[in-house]
Amino acid sequence: MSNRINIAKLEPAAYQAMMGLENYLGHTSLKPAHKELIKIRASQINGCAYCINMHTREARHAGETEQRIYALSAWRDAPYFSEEEEAILALTEEVTLITQRVSDETYLRAASLFDEHYLAQIIMAIVAINAWNRISVSTRLEPEK
Repeated sequence: MSNRINIAKLEPAAYQAMMGLENYLGHTSLKPAHKELIKIRASQINGCAYCINMHTREARHAGETEQRIYALSAWRDAPYFSEEEEAILALTEEVTLITQRVSDETYLRAASLFDEHYLAQIIMAIVAINAWNRISVSTRLEPEK
């Protein structure tokens, strides 16, 4: 596998706009565990090896357990995730697979567990990682060894 274009070098304004979204997310009230679960699960669905590698490392550094990381792709069958985390993971999957739409059931479950601001921050975190996944996959960024 080889890298393709480097968007950060070729279109620095576009890359800076993406970094602006990351800066915003860094100043939200989103819990670090919630951010990392979103990033890892969306990256798994999108097949982004670069982001999976990056965010599993970051999650472990932030205190996430190996057990939960390994079970993330099968979270519905694993007893390791809270009700809030399950709602976030369901929403992450449906936003990531947007052609299947976000169901009322999934949205209303999340809305019942989080206030509107936190829910908006969750959605923006899902949108951001999906954009990063698409950049990484389309340019074939390779994960660090």
